[in-house]
Amino acid sequence: MIAGMPRPRPPGLHKEISRHGKAVWYFRDGKGPRVRIRGEFGSDAFRENYEAAAAGRPAAARGGPESGSLAWLIARYRDSAAWAALAPATRRQRDNIFLHVIESAGGEPYSRITRTVIAAGLNRRRATPWAALNFLKAMRGLFRWAQEAGMIETNPTIGVRWAAGKTKGWHCWTETEIAQFEARWPVGTRERLALTILLYTGLRRGDVVKIGRQHVRDGIITYRTEKNQTVIAIPLLPELTAVIDASPTGDLAFIAAASGQPMTKKSFGNWFADACRAAGVPGRAHGLRKAGATRAVNNGATFAQLNAIFGWTGDKMASLYTRSMDRAKLARDAIDKLRR
Repeated sequence: MIAGMPRPRPPGLHKEISRHGKAVWYFRDGKGPRVRIRGEFGSDAFRENYEAAAAGRPAAARGGPESGSLAWLIARYRDSAAWAALAPATRRQRDNIFLHVIESAGGEPYSRITRTVIAAGLNRRRATPWAALNFLKAMRGLFRWAQEAGMIETNPTIGVRWAAGKTKGWHCWTETEIAQFEARWPVGTRERLALTILLYTGLRRGDVVKIGRQHVRDGIITYRTEKNQTVIAIPLLPELTAVIDASPTGDLAFIAAASGQPMTKKSFGNWFADACRAAGVPGRAHGLRKAGATRAVNNGATFAQLNAIFGWTGDKMASLYTRSMDRAKLARDAIDKLRR
C-alpha cells in the first residue's frame, strides 16, 4: 500500500475475482458506470487511475506497460534478436497468445510468475490441448530469453510438461478423393486450380496464396517459405502448367478471389473447405500436402528429394512419410524375394 491509498478502502473502489482467479479492481460511484482500475494495487499507476476515475476524467495516457510488469517483459522480448529470429508464422501465433496473456495478467510483476502460475495457465487451457502446448512454447521462449538476458535468475517454465496427445493430424487425401474433387471441379475452375497447385507443389496455405508468375523462371518456382524461410525450387510439371494456363488467376498470385484480389491464408482455407464439402470429400488444404508427400515416397523419392520439395530440414518429416508409405506397393515390390 502506498501513501495516499488510505485504509479502509477508498470510496467507490471494489474488488472482484475474475474467472482466472485474478483480482480485478473497479471504481463505481453509487449506481453509476463501473470504471476499470489498471495497474498493480498500491502502485503509482493504480493510484493515478483511481483518482482519475473518482474525478470523472480519463486516466492519463502512459508511455507503455509499467516497468517490471509481465506486459513490459513481453514488449522487451518482442524487441529482441531472439524474437526477430523466429519464423514470421511463429511470431504471429505467439503475438496472439501474448495478447491474451497481457489481457489477463499483463499488469502482474514478471518476477512473480512461478512454475505454479505457468501450470495454472496450462490447466485453464486443458479443453484445447494444442492451444495449451502453444502457450507453453510461447512462455518458454519468453522466459528463456529473459534468463539469458539476465532479467531473471530462475526460468519458471523449466520442468513444466504438457502432453497434447497424439493425433493423426490432417486427413491425408486418398487418390479416390482427389479424383472425386476433380470430377466436381473441372479444369478451368478456381477450385481445380487450387487443388492442382497444392498437390503438385506441396506448398502450405500461407505460401500457396502468394506464389504467382513472378516466382517462375525457366519453368521452376523459386520461393522462400513463410514458416521456416527455406528457399525451395520446384519444377512446374506439365499437368500443373496446363491447369494454370486454363484457369482464371490473379495478377500477383495464381490463386485469387473471384474479384481477382489476393486471398489471406485464413480466407483461402475457409473457401477451399467449402469446395471440399461441395465435392463430398473430407480432406482440407494441408491434407493435399500430405497426399503429395505420400505420392512422392511411393514413387521412390529420397529424404533429400522430399526435403527439397517440401522445404523440410533434417530427416524427421521425410522419415515419417517413408515409414507410412503404401505397404501394398512395398509388398508387391518385395514378393519375389520370398522365392528360393
